Amino acid sequence: MSAIDDEAMLEEGLESLSDAEAAAILVMLLGDDQASRLLGQLTPTELKLLGEKMMALGDIGPQAIMKAVEGFVAKTEKLGIDGYGRQKRVHDMMSRAVGGVKADNLMQRIIPDAPPASSLEIARWLNPPAIIPLIKGEMPQPIAVLLVQLEPDVAAQVLHSLPPEVQTQVVHRVATMGPVAPEAIIMLEELLTRRIDEHHGATALTLGGARNAAEIINNSGKVVEKRIMPEITKMDKNLAKAIENEMFKFEHLFVLGPKDMGTLLREVENDTLINALKGIPEDQRDVFFAAMSSRAADGVKDEIAGRGRLKMAECIEAQKIIVNAARRLATEGTISFGAGDDEYV
Repeated sequence: MSAIDDEAMLEEGLESLSDAEAAAILVMLLGDDQASRLLGQLTPTELKLLGEKMMALGDIGPQAIMKAVEGFVAKTEKLGIDGYGRQKRVHDMMSRAVGGVKADNLMQRIIPDAPPASSLEIARWLNPPAIIPLIKGEMPQPIAVLLVQLEPDVAAQVLHSLPPEVQTQVVHRVATMGPVAPEAIIMLEELLTRRIDEHHGATALTLGGARNAAEIINNSGKVVEKRIMPEITKMDKNLAKAIENEMFKFEHLFVLGPKDMGTLLREVENDTLINALKGIPEDQRDVFFAAMSSRAADGVKDEIAGRGRLKMAECIEAQKIIVNAARRLATEGTISFGAGDDEYV
């Protein structure tokens, strides 16, 4: 068959391009993230039909793309865009992009009577010390519902603040929670609203802090860190130290190889190491033991087992000492956490 015949058949196919085929072409023009968000709005039947058309179309030439786009434009010109529910739609899109609290603040600038941030959204942005008073003395169920809304590290710190007997009940409810009834969320919102008014008032809306600054710097790379941190130190030494503590945590040591870990451990007193390892789960200690001889590792394990109960504050203090030693060695170039200026641990 000649090329002319092929073009004729293609043109004939374009004339009979179905709505489903046109939709399949348009979806394939989108980026993966955009396409996945769009497909997530379809029913299983619609997804099946669209998937079949996407697989059956084969090679798609520029004429087919043009026809699909023209058809879409023609339909949207007739339909227009309904203004009903526009405020909610814009708010939802902004929430997905920047989070609920920031979206609420933006909407209040755009539309003065836009709805304020919900108490639950506010709680998601608070640091643990601000959250803990909100749940003090409450029953395990609402605490569990709140914890699953928080970032895991924040939830862990909040859990640690609870009485030991309550901790077990809360974790049990988290593990067995399943679907949460709307009424439970409403009750949690009411609880948080009342407690925020009692304990924080307007200050509960304060965002940012050393942790947020550290996260931004961590994601910006070493070049930004080396430029910014000395300047912050000149402005406020205590703030710079707080940010550094959030940037470089004990968990970051887990990525060290045996050689670098061995170098670090030679700088650490044995008692400090035992106290530090006492504060982490057994499976996280392996990276430290891998840098030791079998005999030395067994000795440390025995000492940890025989150390008895320690206050978490003692474990954290020992971990800070090791972190400071690791930071010094990394600055001197003696140990390395990553390659290139775009990595920071």
